[in-house]
Amino acid sequence: MQLHFIGNTPVRSSSERTLPVIDPSDGQVYDAIQRGTPEDIDAAVQAARQCFEGPWSKLSAAERGRLLMRLSLKVSECVDELAAIEQRDCGKPTKQARADAVALARYFEFYAGACDKLHGETLPYQDGYTVMTWREPHGVTGHVIPWNYPMQIFGRSVGGALAAGNACVVKPSEDACLSLIRVAQLAADVGFPAGAINIVTGFGHEVGDALARHPGIDHISFTGSPRVGTLIQQVAAERHCPVTLELGGKSPQIVFADADVDQVLPVVINAIVQNAGQTCSAGSRLLVEQGLYEPLLERLGEAFTRLRVGPAAMDLDVGPLIRASQQQRVWDFLSDAQHVGIPMVAQGTIVDEAPESGFYQAPTLLRDVPMTHRLAQEEVFGPVLAAMSFRDEDHAVELANGTHFGLVAGIWTRDGSRMLRMAKRVRSGQVFINNYGAGGGVELPFGGVKSSGYGREKGFEALYGFTTLKTVAIKHG
Repeated sequence: MQLHFIGNTPVRSSSERTLPVIDPSDGQVYDAIQRGTPEDIDAAVQAARQCFEGPWSKLSAAERGRLLMRLSLKVSECVDELAAIEQRDCGKPTKQARADAVALARYFEFYAGACDKLHGETLPYQDGYTVMTWREPHGVTGHVIPWNYPMQIFGRSVGGALAAGNACVVKPSEDACLSLIRVAQLAADVGFPAGAINIVTGFGHEVGDALARHPGIDHISFTGSPRVGTLIQQVAAERHCPVTLELGGKSPQIVFADADVDQVLPVVINAIVQNAGQTCSAGSRLLVEQGLYEPLLERLGEAFTRLRVGPAAMDLDVGPLIRASQQQRVWDFLSDAQHVGIPMVAQGTIVDEAPESGFYQAPTLLRDVPMTHRLAQEEVFGPVLAAMSFRDEDHAVELANGTHFGLVAGIWTRDGSRMLRMAKRVRSGQVFINNYGAGGGVELPFGGVKSSGYGREKGFEALYGFTTLKTVAIKHG
């Protein structure tokens, strides 16, 4: 049974209740976590506050960096262990779970080097004054981590907050939190002071709500649905607490007729089947110029039929979805598409070894999806790719910008002028040209526009969000 981790100590919940941990590959319970309470959140916030006002604030930026580097090295030593935890907890194929653990180590490495690079400025002002700005941590930051990429999102969120000098209280998803409990233990092992990283597990409507409402939280970082993001904004606004929100996307892959199809195909496929499509930045809409539409769909359909789905331990192309309700959500989208006559081009195969009790969905390619249909407007969060054609650049921009989201976009063309024109016109937090995702890129600021949220994590830009700016004006004559 897993316990909270508060003040570098495993702690039982005050509720004395637990929640089951289910393996998505077979639907079976194999562990339990604490069902946290507002009292548990309060204990974690107090531990974080004591740390922030005590040993954590007394460390220099360079010393914080050394601790983060030690944690990076420790995570690197434990990649296999962390990948095994994530594989069973989240249903990730082995190669994806390992990639997440490696990325976590890289986040800590990047932020270790950034700690002492966060500078203020001196400002020209009136004669007789010296004016400067300082970057200071908020204090205690709250982090709500989703179930699709626990380690990676922990790294980009908590890693940046720690580098900026904050102490952290983390509420991971009740569906996937075991790896984060282990990472917090590793942080304690390498010398992080008690209270720097605190983990409280449980339901969002219980401990997540308590975290967002707690008066001791000075900044909230949330990754999840627009609906919950709205609730967190409303709660935080009552006490003027700043928030960083990453709320998903309906990201387009825009393929022009002059694109290199051999380069396009594997990237487009990976962008929708990675993590079984349960990715905020999934390339879930495929927009193709009319002259290339039929040839590309033919080749893409052939590739989809070769995709195999099965238990995480088999390390196939696609693992299971996270839970039964998510599987049902994907089924509902596909049922609705069938009902209105949206053509299916191809599907992958669920292998015979996949237990019927697991939460599996074959990758599905649909074509001629109307722009007004929910498949073109809403996050499916499953391996479902919606294809449609466009006439010209103006039409492509209209389709690409025609949702409430704006997280990521991919543009495929050999025309250099078009690359820049499209990058400027598409409303998106990230734009990738002749690639998608740039291999994760921990250095690259990440966040969205419109309903995809605001604020940025990843890269050096994240440190500005996890700090507040103070202006100091000295009159000396």
